[in-house]
Amino acid sequence: MGEFDLIARYFTRPTAQAVLGVGDDCALLQPAPGTQLAISSDMLVEGRHFFADVDPAALGHKALAVNLSDLAACGAKPLAFTLALSLPRIDEAWLAAFSKGLLALADAHGCELVGGDTTKGPLNICITVFGEVPVTGGKSQALLRSGAQAGDDIYVSGTLGDARLALEALRGTVTLPPGMLSQARQRLEQPTPRVALGQALRGIASAAIDVSDGLLGDLRHILSASKTGATLETAVATNLVASYARPDWAAAGVDAEKQLEFALAGGDDYELAFTAPASARDAVQAAARQSQTPVSRIGRIDAEPGLRLLDAGGALIERRYASFDHFA
Repeated sequence: MGEFDLIARYFTRPTAQAVLGVGDDCALLQPAPGTQLAISSDMLVEGRHFFADVDPAALGHKALAVNLSDLAACGAKPLAFTLALSLPRIDEAWLAAFSKGLLALADAHGCELVGGDTTKGPLNICITVFGEVPVTGGKSQALLRSGAQAGDDIYVSGTLGDARLALEALRGTVTLPPGMLSQARQRLEQPTPRVALGQALRGIASAAIDVSDGLLGDLRHILSASKTGATLETAVATNLVASYARPDWAAAGVDAEKQLEFALAGGDDYELAFTAPASARDAVQAAARQSQTPVSRIGRIDAEPGLRLLDAGGALIERRYASFDHFA
């Protein structure tokens, strides 16, 4: 099988929204009137972002999910994506499963594959995703990192630390019962992009970001862009760690300090961290219900620079937690 046979068999489909999709030198997209394009790219590299033995269907899902999570953080509606795929060889069973997982998630979000590239080399997946956000009265409704204001509440969706829990189990640093590992590993390998929540928060959230490298590291991007500081209630954040696993923490060797680390700096959660005025608390909860996504209020934005962590008793935590950085 050659390169173009591979593309035709596994990645070519009729278009529904795009003007022109796979098969030409360029795809053609026509955003709806009164919208802007939102564009993001992410790369997954074997050995860096995923294990070599990962289920290819799960890998296909995650490859697109991490990009859809960026659209969610912007409040964008998914439109289309391109796929650049480097493969060491053609493995038809692997390709069939990978494309199935990829396209199932694409279909679930109405996001069409419209082009890309394939080449021979180490396994490497790069996706560029396109979405659209409304423009109302000449103003974009996109959620940005730069809008947080002193006094705003800080929220996070879903749970935190599940992916880190799975990663440590796969590394052999903790031992999990099979059922617990299965649940945690699903969060690591098949995250749920919070697309509906992102769209529901347009006009409500003052700033947003997706939690990919760890809550603290990603929240600092909001603080930097907004020129603000923050105070976090770590007891609330710890309660968000893999709640299904809590009875088994001690047996798995995951003590309270590790739980806190996983929640604050675990990475690969692909939840949304966002801010909103205190006056919008009812609207935030309505957006959570509308999108069927749980959210938790975990702190506040401060005028004073810096990020302060408080324990359950309100005392300042001095320890510093490092989020993921590819080149640190």
